This record gives sequence, C-alpha cells and structure tokens, in this order.
Amino acid sequence: MVNISYVLDKLAWMREQQIWPNGLRYLWTDAFGVVLLVSLHAETGEQRYLNEAEWLVSEVNRVLGRARGIRIGEAADRDRQYFHYLAMWLFALAILGRYIPKYRQQGIDLVQQIHAAFVVPNRGVFWKMSEDLKQPYPGYGFGALDPFDGYLAYRLLDEQGLAREIEDMRRLIERMEPSLVISQDLGLGMMLWMSHFFPQEAWAVSQRERCLEMLDHMWVDQGYFCREPGYPQVKFAFTNYGVSIGLQAVHAMPQRVQRLHSFFEHYQSGDHYDHEAITHVMACSAHFPGFLLRDFKPPVV
Repeated sequence: MVNISYVLDKLAWMREQQIWPNGLRYLWTDAFGVVLLVSLHAETGEQRYLNEAEWLVSEVNRVLGRARGIRIGEAADRDRQYFHYLAMWLFALAILGRYIPKYRQQGIDLVQQIHAAFVVPNRGVFWKMSEDLKQPYPGYGFGALDPFDGYLAYRLLDEQGLAREIEDMRRLIERMEPSLVISQDLGLGMMLWMSHFFPQEAWAVSQRERCLEMLDHMWVDQGYFCREPGYPQVKFAFTNYGVSIGLQAVHAMPQRVQRLHSFFEHYQSGDHYDHEAITHVMACSAHFPGFLLRDFKPPVV
C-alpha cells in the first residue's frame, strides 16, 4: 500500500494551504504526523524530515504543553486532555526516540505526569480530564480502549522503567477485554493496529477476530466502512483511513483497503473535514504507514 509520491504531494499541498504542519496544533494529528516524518526520514535518508519532526515536537510542547500533560488542541473548543491522544503522542515520541534518545525520555516523563491522574487501578482509565488534570471532565467516565492505548505506548517507551504502570494497564485489559465489543470504525481500526504489536497475547487474538467480523458487517460496497453498524450512509474519511492502517497492520482485506483509498481520494463531505488536517495527515499515514507498522523495514540508504 506504500505510495510515497502521494504522500509528498499531499504534504506539499497541505503546507501551501496552511493546513499542516503550519496550521493549528491538534495532538492526535500531530502524533501521526511525527511518525510520518520519522518514517519518511527512514525511507529516504533525508535529514530534513527528522528535523521537521523535532520542530513539530517543540511546537506541540510550546503551544499545547501544560505543567502536567498536553492539551488536545490549539482551537478554543479543544481544551481538556484525552488519554488516547496522549497515548498516541507517547507512541510518536517512542518512534522519534529510536533516532534521538532524548525523546524517549520525554515520553517517559510525560507518563509520570499523567498516569496517576487518569488511571484508577483495577477500575479504569478516565477518557477525558480537565486541562489541569485535577478532575475528570464532567459527563465522561472510563474509556473502553484507553487501557490498551496506554499498554502499547508504555511498553514501547520503557518495559522495565514503566513496569508498574504497564501492570496497571495489563490488569485493566484482563478485566475489560472479555466483554469488549467495539462497533465504531476508528476504534476498530485502532484496536487492530494495537493488536499487531503483541499478536500472540490473548486479548490481541480475541479482539482481532471480533474487529474483523464487525468490520465485515460495516463494509458498504460503494467503497467504504460506515461509521457504525446500521448507519450505511454515515462515513468519514479520516476514520476510514484509521481502519486502513489497522487492516494493513494485520494483513487483512487488502482489496477493501485499496477501494477505500480510491473512494476517499475523490470524496468531498462538504463540511470542515474537507480541509481539516486530520483528514489529510491520516490519508498520508494510510498510504505510507511506515513506523506505524511493527515490521516496517526502511531501506539502507
């Protein structure tokens, strides 16, 4: 599924349109963007991509960084902190840390800032917290995928140094996974993606089977996965690109991945998502997953 020319053209267009990376900061998008830039560096050998990844991290810290944790976005309505966004950022720091070790330590430091605020041992991980991490955000409880998000990110950062925090997440996974049925497109894609890092663990085997079965019911033959079962007309480009990444990670449904890429290349939703960075950065990541995939082997350059 790798299409470097597509990615480079899309990056140039986004910069020209001031969408990304020279637009408003948004933690989820920037996390995928850091991984994309590090992957481009690995693929091409060009130092400028690694330099831009470092610049991006510095901008996220400058604009969104707080005394504890990282705000979700720069826009006024993107206050508070989301654990799954933070976990994706931790993953990005772990990837950048393969080339520049100080970013791995930055990720470990971030875990130590946020873990105790979000995690209630043996109960769950709060999905959203206030921006100062003093209390859960009103109206939101524990997240279904958040223990898996943290488990993956923590293990990739430091298996030994974060052993206690990893064990907190492992216990939550063992408690929650047997009854967990995901029915939303992006959650399904992200669970498939997470499962491929630890493919033999019981939760990964179970969730992979359930997610693929659910996605099979959500396929619409026009060329996309609907948002949820029973809503065949509801579709989002960026969430479908997340499904693409998950399916590529587990080597499943390659023809459908190709078809959804073709469908969304020309699809216009007619709303703000047509120009949102999340749509186009996720498109780049789906066309060139790079270090999002465990078995990515860049060429020797």
